[in-house]
Amino acid sequence: MPKLDHDTIELILIAVTAAAVLLQAFVLLGILLGLKKTSRAMLEQIEDLKASITPFIDNSREFLARVGPKVEGTTADIADITRRLKAQAVELETSTAAMHEFVRKQTSRIDEMMSGLLNAVDRAGNYMADTLNKPIRQISGIMSAVRAIVESLHTPAPETHETPTSRDRETFI
Repeated sequence: MPKLDHDTIELILIAVTAAAVLLQAFVLLGILLGLKKTSRAMLEQIEDLKASITPFIDNSREFLARVGPKVEGTTADIADITRRLKAQAVELETSTAAMHEFVRKQTSRIDEMMSGLLNAVDRAGNYMADTLNKPIRQISGIMSAVRAIVESLHTPAPETHETPTSRDRETFI
């Protein structure tokens, strides 16, 4: 077995470290080559995506350039229609309030007229009832008096009255 002194151990450690650094350099070189290959593939995919999206973006720009003024015109028209509708709504509300007030006044007038008419009919009915009932009551009274007189003339003369006896008192309850 050879003699292992300090210089030999140091030389072995330097050789192992150099081998490790060399191995690390190869690994890093492999990673670099893999990243280069991956970046080329990604660039190709990005170019393909760009080629497929660019016409869509161009068409969108053209579409927005054509439609933009029409949308602005339509928006202005809708704003004008909305303004007119608001004005008509205010006018309708005013007209409705005026009609409501007119109907309320007319209803009040009709109510007063009907109340006056019904009161007059009631007074006339009471007057007619009083006018007709008074003679009817008088005629009825005269008829009752005549009937009483006739009945009293048709009845025979009353018989003699007996005085109450003790027997009548016992039967009285």
